[in-house]
Amino acid sequence: MVIPVFNEEDRVGKALKICQKFAKKYPGWEFILVNDGSTDKTAEIIKKNSSFKLISYAENRGKGYALKRGIAKANKPLVLICDVDFSTPLSEVNLLYPFIRKGAEVVIGSRKVQGAKVLIHQPFWREWLGQQFTNLSRLWLGLKVSDVTCGFKLFTRKAAKKLFKLQRIKRWGYDAEILYLAKKLNYRMVDVAVSWKNDERTKVSVGRDILRSLYDLWLIRWNAWVGKYS
Repeated sequence: MVIPVFNEEDRVGKALKICQKFAKKYPGWEFILVNDGSTDKTAEIIKKNSSFKLISYAENRGKGYALKRGIAKANKPLVLICDVDFSTPLSEVNLLYPFIRKGAEVVIGSRKVQGAKVLIHQPFWREWLGQQFTNLSRLWLGLKVSDVTCGFKLFTRKAAKKLFKLQRIKRWGYDAEILYLAKKLNYRMVDVAVSWKNDERTKVSVGRDILRSLYDLWLIRWNAWVGKYS
């Protein structure tokens, strides 16, 4: 399980307790937290518990970069990426795992397919912007995915290692890039309905990060055209 964190001293303690509770019920998971250049006490809090693997570096590089670093160190047969706020509860991984057993290599938690439960919605304009980004990703990258940006995804280790090794987008556009690469490599992908609730303490800056993500969609196509994913 790979969880990126950036200036999360107010939330990471609760997150560690959730992980510990999950580990007691489902032993065998490893927990890799990637401290993406935090300037608060995030790393200190994580270091107090030796059962968590911590990767830390000084400069904030972005969520995509943090996941790339974390997955490079993952050793278990499956890799789950998720957010520190657990907007999708960890227990929902039980909904994703059966599709891995059926042969899928990338299983995407979705808030958009039938059966999904959004318990606390984002403001309307955030939901609308997120949907437009998914629509653009589908149009521009040829994705057949209902929810590009949900941060709850399960991979086989082989697929995760390959995809994140090829990955070049460091910040929020990484979701679209990873799914584009999975399509390019003919990995079997499936959307699965999950429950989700919004956390208002999100680190997303709408103006800055939306514009950057749109640029990232163009950059993915450019990288593919010039052969950077070969």
